[in-house]
Amino acid sequence: MSVATVTSKGQVTIPKEIREKLGIITGDQLDFDVTAGGTLQVRRKAKDRLEELCGFIRRPRKRPVSLQTMNEAVRDSVVKPFKR
Repeated sequence: MSVATVTSKGQVTIPKEIREKLGIITGDQLDFDVTAGGTLQVRRKAKDRLEELCGFIRRPRKRPVSLQTMNEAVRDSVVKPFKR
């Protein structure tokens, strides 16, 4: 179990081991939710597949993607708006 302290500004540093397990990197957005039982749930916000590819060269810690993955992301982004 990891522990973090809340600052006076309400900020919390996510422990390194948790960031690594979830693949959280600088610039990622997180979704927060509180369950009926009072448990805080934090999830990395899902990005549009094409958005994930944009600028990945500037993010050296992010693994490179294959040409097939790039093609699928482009196809999904072009076809998805026309599907209803």
